[in-house]
Amino acid sequence: MPVVEAVAIVPVPPAVAFAVSQTTGETRYRWDPFVREQRLLDGAARPAKGVRTFTRSRHGLSMISEYVSYAPPTNVGMKMVRGPWFFEMMAGGWRFAPADEPGHTVATWRYHFRTRPALIRPIADRVGVWLLGRDIRRRIAGFAGGCQDPAVLAEIHGG
Repeated sequence: MPVVEAVAIVPVPPAVAFAVSQTTGETRYRWDPFVREQRLLDGAARPAKGVRTFTRSRHGLSMISEYVSYAPPTNVGMKMVRGPWFFEMMAGGWRFAPADEPGHTVATWRYHFRTRPALIRPIADRVGVWLLGRDIRRRIAGFAGGCQDPAVLAEIHGG
């Protein structure tokens, strides 16, 4: 099963990095180049294990995912419930750990996926690794920028 991963060191503590990663609405759109629309489903007011989300990507593709873990400030995990036809399965996890430099965080984002149909999987997996890898690198770079954006930081600090 293919895996793509991106890592960034951001100049904020893990609790702040985690909070930035879980922003929604206009604050999320400020830093996340992948997301064009995202919202919690089923009346959920905040992310938590079992909560489902709707996401529309910059590519115009939609996915419903479910939080399978939610453990601030260290990690969050999701799995695709419904999504693009070419993914048989997709899941991801974001981890936030203290960096060697005090007040900094190592953010590691990892995704696993399986493409379909099986007949073209050897080629589709390579394309998926390239495309998803490119998107996750752009996305974590946007996240790193969000961790330094005064408007994003003000939002997570209640201001």
